[in-house]
Parts: sequence; C-alpha cells; structure tokens
Amino acid sequence: TNDPDAHVACETFLTTGLVLVGGEITTTTYVDVPSIVRRVLHDIGYDQPGLGFHYQDCAILSTIKEQSTDIASAVDSASEVRDGHSADPYDAIGAGDQGIMFGYARSDTEVWMPLPIVLAHRLTRRLAEVRRSGELAYLRPDGKSQVTVEYDGIRPVRAATILIAAQHDPDVTSEQLRREVIEHVVRPVSATWLDDRTQVLVNSSGRFVIGGPAGDAGLTGRKI
Repeated sequence: TNDPDAHVACETFLTTGLVLVGGEITTTTYVDVPSIVRRVLHDIGYDQPGLGFHYQDCAILSTIKEQSTDIASAVDSASEVRDGHSADPYDAIGAGDQGIMFGYARSDTEVWMPLPIVLAHRLTRRLAEVRRSGELAYLRPDGKSQVTVEYDGIRPVRAATILIAAQHDPDVTSEQLRREVIEHVVRPVSATWLDDRTQVLVNSSGRFVIGGPAGDAGLTGRKI
C-alpha cells in the first residue's frame, strides 16, 4: 500500500534452517524482509518446538535487487501514437517478462477453475483451519491434497479419489488420523461429491511426522 506502482518479481526457497528470498523489486518504499518472513512462518504454524524448523531460529538471506533496466524500460514506456491514433491508456504498461501459461477458464466452479484443483485447495485450507482452531490439535503445518473427479462429458459428476497427506504429532495413530480427517476435513468440504465408490486416502504412504522445510526443500510455485 505504500507504493502501489512497485514492480515485484520475488521468489522464496526454504530448506532446513534457511529461508532464501530473492528477485527483482523496484519500489520507493522500504520493506523489512526478515520481519515479514518470520511473521509469515509464525502464522503458518512453525512456532512450536520439535518441528525441525522454527520462525525465530531459521536463517534468512535476502538477495533482492532492482529490476533490470532493460525490462524496466519495456514496462514503463509506451508509444504515444500508434497508426496515427493515440495509444490506448491500457497499453501504457507492458509485460515485465515472458511466461508460459496453460489451461483455460471452466464453468465447473464459481472461481472458473476446474473442480479437482478447487476441491484440493479447499481441503488443504480446511486442514489448516482445524489445526489452528484446535479441533485436530495434533496436526502439524505441512499437508497436501490431490482430487480426481469423474466427468460425464464436460460435467463433473463425482469425486473418484480424494487423497490427503497431513503432517501430525508422533503419538497419533493412523486409525485416529484417518477417522478424524475424514470427519472434520473431507466430508465438510466435499460431501456433495462423495459416493459409496469414492476412494478416500489419508496418509496412504504411512507416518508423516517429519515435514515442512525439515523434510523437503521447497521453491515458490514449483513442484517436482
């Protein structure tokens, strides 16, 4: 809000005990990157001992520099006249860089995204909600979900498979975790799409005690 015209291209990389923030930012304001990083980590839930990663103790490296002058000139400049006519004001800002986009809007959901990814996002948000509220206090911050939906032509009709991996405290049994995640997470989010044939998999690979940056390195927007 201090600089609405800032140009920001920023990435984060996390691994055990380390957060690396890098990219190109052109702005007239000051940003305290370490404080923001620690606040976000605290909000996510890396504020408990025994997680292998703690918001107060991790190292934070910031390698932010100003945007390339070549890219900045393409973004900031626009031709005032095009084919004898004044340039459209919406043409005044160009793209900062090239990117590859794939996919297209769908009417499956109110957010114009395919139902499988929307359900997966809602499930992981719900995981965070029940952890923070204390409903499932044994959950830890890491978690992921994948949903497979069966379609009749272009119309979604049912969830074929719902997979959830939820990081947890070591003293929780697999049976308790499965039962309560289905009751408090899966059914409230996706009951409309469940039927007797839906396969629900909760931590199907076994225990998930070690997770987050202590278990895997992670980079913004990337997934192997």
